[in-house]
Amino acid sequence: MPSPRTSSRKQQHVEIVLAKDVAFRAKTSGFERWDLVHSALPELDLEEVDPARTFLGKPLRFPLIVTGMTGGYAGAERINRDLAHVCAERGLAMGVGSQRQALEDARFRRSYAIVREAAPEIPIVGNIGAAEVAHLQDVGPLRRMADLIRADAMAVHLNALQEFLQPEGTPRFAGVLNGIERLVKQLGLPVVVKEIGCGISADVLRRLLDVGVRVVDVAGAGGTSWAGVEILRRKEQARDPLSVFWDWGIPTADAVRQCAALRSPQRPFTLVASGGIQHGLDMAKAIALGADLAGAARPFLQALRAGGPKALHRFIDGWERQFRGAMFLTGSRTIADLQQQTLMLRHSVHV
Repeated sequence: MPSPRTSSRKQQHVEIVLAKDVAFRAKTSGFERWDLVHSALPELDLEEVDPARTFLGKPLRFPLIVTGMTGGYAGAERINRDLAHVCAERGLAMGVGSQRQALEDARFRRSYAIVREAAPEIPIVGNIGAAEVAHLQDVGPLRRMADLIRADAMAVHLNALQEFLQPEGTPRFAGVLNGIERLVKQLGLPVVVKEIGCGISADVLRRLLDVGVRVVDVAGAGGTSWAGVEILRRKEQARDPLSVFWDWGIPTADAVRQCAALRSPQRPFTLVASGGIQHGLDMAKAIALGADLAGAARPFLQALRAGGPKALHRFIDGWERQFRGAMFLTGSRTIADLQQQTLMLRHSVHV
């Protein structure tokens, strides 16, 4: 059934993320606690550094995904088109925002479809919420949503805290794991499971691996607080008893370490680190801690809003130069080399 409320909510989310301070207040991503070990003898030239890797069977120029942000309202088409054009030109992966609106209503489906039109070759990830998956009896509608963007994978986002806090939320998560297992078996595409800012623990990853999931985005705490976004949408925000959840979640660096420790030859998986990734050095730390690639959303949306595609190109260029520099200064010729680097835990960090 068409739901204009879903479309309006998506637009509100983007406007709040761009206009308000929705960062975590008393918690960080945790990357500032770690230092890569400097190599005074890297024994390679900067031009020899190769940050390329593959994701979902397609090449990336360097290991970055612009994670799912928007879609489902009139202004989202331009945002997604510009993001996709830049990702295509930079050789990055991209996700779309939740496609729930496209399941409910055909009006704004082009705001999603434009991504593949603008970026025919890059890895693109679709997106649906866990609450929808929990009660899904037929994967056909989700297969059509994947076809809409010619997706290389479909993400299921775990947003229990957000649904709990939303005035119109649906915090019904009984059956989500069974729904994910059904998708893994029947969708015909890789299933990515991602949080949206609260992190994924080792215990949750074990259960996901048990049902066949092989791509996980920890999307930890320390970047955008989606609890904060929803609190700002609530009428009683000044005296909101639920504001105590603003900083809820597992810091991204901790989530990456927990999850990476479960990797084995018997159960390989791809690990994405997102949530508070602020620059290319954070990316490098995340990969040295065990991730395969890194992701971010709000910083790229802010750069695009501030100066258009050219500004976004410059912003991403800065991240790539930082990332290449971190590889060079640790003597890492390839991503595999970077994943073998040692990090030092700082004994005292002033936050």
